Amino acid sequence: MYYKLNGVTQRLAGSSPGAYNPQGLRVTVPSEAPPMIFATPTKYVSEAGNTGEYLGRNKVPDLQKLFQKADGIPVHLKGGLMDKMLYRTTMGLTIGGTLYCLMALYIASQPRK
Repeated sequence: MYYKLNGVTQRLAGSSPGAYNPQGLRVTVPSEAPPMIFATPTKYVSEAGNTGEYLGRNKVPDLQKLFQKADGIPVHLKGGLMDKMLYRTTMGLTIGGTLYCLMALYIASQPRK
């Protein structure tokens, strides 16, 4: 089996003409560092330390209590009025679109006069 690598045709030792012997990638180390794209070097997370703190309140425990409450309401409606409006709008558009598609199929199935 012959391979062309860097302009030189080579034959692998011990390979039969139909065998699959992939060439590995050759590791190259650049002789010089690439130019910097940004003006300041990138800092790793471990080097940066605690650069800023979140000044807000953690709302996760409150939301967990709201959504995990066993009150019989589906989870997608527990958000209040906006969730109910979004749900009803989505269901209305879905039912309306289904009826429109069925009507279009019925009209398309009728022979032309």
